Amino acid sequence: MSAPPALAALRAVLLDIEGTTTPIAFVYDVLFPYARRNLRRHLEQHAARPEYDVLLDQLRVECHSDQEARDTLPPWLDAPAAARLSSGVRYCEWLMDRDRKSTGLKELQGRIWQEGYASGELVGDVFVDVPEALRRWRARQLRIGIFSSGSVLAQQLLFRHSSAGDLTGFIQWHFDTTTGAKTHSESYRRIATAMELPPAATLFASDVVGELDAAREAGMQTVLLARPGNKPQPHGHGHPVIESFDLLR
Repeated sequence: MSAPPALAALRAVLLDIEGTTTPIAFVYDVLFPYARRNLRRHLEQHAARPEYDVLLDQLRVECHSDQEARDTLPPWLDAPAAARLSSGVRYCEWLMDRDRKSTGLKELQGRIWQEGYASGELVGDVFVDVPEALRRWRARQLRIGIFSSGSVLAQQLLFRHSSAGDLTGFIQWHFDTTTGAKTHSESYRRIATAMELPPAATLFASDVVGELDAAREAGMQTVLLARPGNKPQPHGHGHPVIESFDLLR
């Protein structure tokens, strides 16, 4: 196990959320079930709005191009309106059952969670070391970004309504799957370009070796988070491993 990168050589920290800043259990036991419970009601209330029509169109295109869905789901119906809505619900539930990183699903989940955060039913869970780490890095003039499969809206909501208060003031950038897949090195090159920093000046922190491999291939520094409840990762990956951001000083 190698030592974490020296922060003095860095200009930015890029953070994953699930298993990195936030317990996996919060995502799978709180956020995902909330979205599933409220999916149909939310669509019924908002389906007439133009942006939801666009969102359903996006899901329809994705469903039609999804070979596995063709074999396991009834055909998508666009008429009447109730059938279109049911098709959208059915496909979203199918995606959630498979934990698919669908951009359309993630956008819809973010909109559903927005209602939960606004009502106080949801409070963003962050590990206890996260707020102090954000303050410490900001004090060192390090800029901070997020790269998560959750939509930008979902990211902002979690940190705005966190258990430690509003943390969004510490975060300069948000990136989601519209940037690219988290296991593709090109995604991290695009992020470096957007941040206007050389890749080597950014540290990417995640709980998934495949994501860290892609970031390292793009030239970024990396560190693996071994948080309680995180999934076991392959051995011999060569990424520094830490259990807490307290070790990144």
